[in-house]
Amino acid sequence: MTEVHVVQQPISFGRELRRRRLASDLTLTDLSKLVHYSKGQLSKVERGIKAPSRELGRLCDVALDAGGELAALVREQPPKEELVQEKSGDEDEVWLMQLSSDGQNRFQPMSRRQALAAGAASITGMSIGGPATPSGAEDTTLLGVSRSLFDQYRQFGQTVSPGLLLPALIAQTHTLRELSAHAGSQTRQGLLRLGSRYAEYVGWLVQETGNEQAALWWTQRAVDLAAVGGDHDLAAYGLVRRALVTLYREDASQTVELAQQAQNGKVPPRIRGLAAQREAQGHALAGDYNACMHSLDRARALLVGRASDSDAPVIGTTNLSDPVAMITGWCLYDLGRPAEAAEIMETQLAQVPTQALRTQVRYGVRCALAHAAAGEIDHACDVISRLLGSAVTVSSATIAADLRNLARALARHQRNRSVRALTPELSTTLQIIVP
Repeated sequence: MTEVHVVQQPISFGRELRRRRLASDLTLTDLSKLVHYSKGQLSKVERGIKAPSRELGRLCDVALDAGGELAALVREQPPKEELVQEKSGDEDEVWLMQLSSDGQNRFQPMSRRQALAAGAASITGMSIGGPATPSGAEDTTLLGVSRSLFDQYRQFGQTVSPGLLLPALIAQTHTLRELSAHAGSQTRQGLLRLGSRYAEYVGWLVQETGNEQAALWWTQRAVDLAAVGGDHDLAAYGLVRRALVTLYREDASQTVELAQQAQNGKVPPRIRGLAAQREAQGHALAGDYNACMHSLDRARALLVGRASDSDAPVIGTTNLSDPVAMITGWCLYDLGRPAEAAEIMETQLAQVPTQALRTQVRYGVRCALAHAAAGEIDHACDVISRLLGSAVTVSSATIAADLRNLARALARHQRNRSVRALTPELSTTLQIIVP
């Protein structure tokens, strides 16, 4: 005798799904064609045998015009550990970095007292001395060179694995921090502010490796360096960066809360615009269409046509011609409107520079995911097949999250010839890039 285990969590969703489907005079076959899930899967969900995915909940909500009420019945992911605010480091903090020939590099921050207690000061090594800049000097040459290098590092970061770039970025951040202690007041502020941007970029790349806690540590270092350098606005952007961590954790409420905090006070329009975009993504995760669109409207008003009047590095992406439009497509997928999402993202992807591989892969995978959810399986396979090589090159944990979702979506269509042809390479890619 076969034992059937009824899943307790989706019973209320399944009952409500069936009630709304019948009220709309739709058969399971009709609904199956609308949401591109099989009739058998929908039947199991209605009977409470199979748990609904977040995606299915949103697709059914839109198909049955439930106004978010049906999607809200899909239980959120089990909450992960709370996002803890990283403490500021000791002013006498020591950074230890070990570079290995096998590519397994290590970075360890600690106080000087801890380093001495651990014997780090006596580890066999070669002294390379300290900064030679005379105390109080106002030499801006190094600042200018470091600023130029930052742009080059960001371009390089679009085409290589984060692990290859992080040692150089960490060393540059350390150099700027140390040199600031020996520079004149004006140069010192510039060094610290630029160092904060390096640290913020390190935090983003570290998140790309899959290490969320280290990403948060670096984000806080960036905020601290900026504050000492007289820039208190980066603290708001630090909240936007933290909201990105919660976004990939699929924690809608915390994403919205952090993004809203970043919009408080006298914050520059660009940071408020980026925060409004992140808030929109949080509302989309929660299935709140109206709040999402309202946040996107705010973001558009704050971001479109605004050029920086400073030589400081641009905060946020520089590889999207219309970032609000791209994020609109991103949000529409989460809102259960994949066909609309795919159309917008296809248009925006065509404008991404060819050298911006990381950006191409990030939004290209998202676009393929939208096509798959819209039932355009062959098109989804075509889009993703052109990106898998680049996905291995840039090696991103955040991109891998969408790749896993895409693999699950395509697995529902194993009879499709394109899916069968793509599956081996997609599986291999995931094995390579997933940390």
